[in-house]
Amino acid sequence: MAPAFVIRDATMADAPGLLDCLRDAFAPFRDAYTPEAFADTVLTPETLPARLQSMTVLVAASDDGSIAGTVAFSLGHCLEGHLRGMAVRPAGQGRGLATQLLTSAEARLRALGCVRVTLDTSEPLTRAIAFYRRHGYAPTGCVQDFFGMPLHEFARDLRE
Repeated sequence: MAPAFVIRDATMADAPGLLDCLRDAFAPFRDAYTPEAFADTVLTPETLPARLQSMTVLVAASDDGSIAGTVAFSLGHCLEGHLRGMAVRPAGQGRGLATQLLTSAEARLRALGCVRVTLDTSEPLTRAIAFYRRHGYAPTGCVQDFFGMPLHEFARDLRE
């Protein structure tokens, strides 16, 4: 039987599991990323505290404290939210955990009065892009440079 997970706010005590989760989830794409983009995506012990301070980081944690997935969000100006760092370990993919993380982040943003949410993703993450599209996210046409690789913005109206 698969372990049950609870979606909760991350703390610094989650740092080792959170970093392992990000590295595990993004490992298959490492060669498609520039070294700088990969390091910024999977974080480090030095950069994780800033993420925890600047964004709300959610984790899907089991009773034993293992981290199977994560997503971060923040509320910006004009009631626009932003998602970052969505990751589910390969062993947990296809089990609805990503949907639980996404809907939890969106619910928290709605509770803050958020009416629109954005996220950025890279071209190698085709499965993630399909997931976001299934959940109502559409490309905005905004493309930024992410440490030498294109980063595509997607958005969703949370009033729908």
